[in-house]
Amino acid sequence: MQTDFDINKVIKQGKIQNELDFERALIADRKLRILSKENPDYVPVRKKLRDLIEDWEIKHWSADLEIADEKISESDLVGSIAEIERQFIEKRKSMIRARLKSLDLSQQALGILLGHNSKSYISELLNGITPFSLRDLIVINRLLKIDLTDLIPAFLSHNERIRIKASLEKLENTKLKLSKADFTMV
Repeated sequence: MQTDFDINKVIKQGKIQNELDFERALIADRKLRILSKENPDYVPVRKKLRDLIEDWEIKHWSADLEIADEKISESDLVGSIAEIERQFIEKRKSMIRARLKSLDLSQQALGILLGHNSKSYISELLNGITPFSLRDLIVINRLLKIDLTDLIPAFLSHNERIRIKASLEKLENTKLKLSKADFTMV
């Protein structure tokens, strides 16, 4: 089970699937810009991601297209969702780094503990470039004593919230009700 956006999966698919992944890709591109200065291996990954971003923009946001207000509203919504996810990843990274520092451990040591040998891979995990596996997050929880709620995003994706709302309507079960707060991002 993956808990975050997976850039490698998007690149392997060869296209961005939806507006939320587009917003996530924009955030990932900014992170890759910084990481590629430290490690040139990220340059081709960023190039591939930039090409996918450009393809999405041409197909969905071109000046030649008539863009409906509904599409702009959707973009605003998914932009805020992607930003909340980005903030979550940054907070998680800060917590892990602070705990590593308090234990006099390096990112490389964390990689060894998780069974990953590459320092750059741990950087990818911490920066949200590659998603942590659930196993990795459980190991971090147990070893670094960081609460799972601080490691695993507990909010539902936009598509999942829409699916659940539609399912609730189909079930017509008056005992099962979710409040608006149940569908919030944080």
